[in-house]
Amino acid sequence: MKKDVSTKREREKKIVSEMILLYCRKNHKNGRGLCAECEALDIYARQRSDKCPFMENKTFCSRCKVHCYKPEMREKIRAVMRFSGPRMIFYHPIMAIYHMIEMKKEK
Repeated sequence: MKKDVSTKREREKKIVSEMILLYCRKNHKNGRGLCAECEALDIYARQRSDKCPFMENKTFCSRCKVHCYKPEMREKIRAVMRFSGPRMIFYHPIMAIYHMIEMKKEK
């Protein structure tokens, strides 16, 4: 069971990082890497995921009853999700399909 939570945590961090990278490439045009602002957001999101006490039972941060993101960072990650979410099917189809399956399971 512990391994499942660890795997889920790592998968979530990878997906969020890919979404931030996609957002940064398309909006900040910073070449192949992340700009300083997006790098800070990526580090912050990974830290939040590492410290999440609900990882075993939770589905998505947006549906969590406890919001551990600072308001400023929460707005930034929302912007990233709004932009990258619909585009993930073109850039990372397997991740996008997995995400859709998880959403359907939750409902």
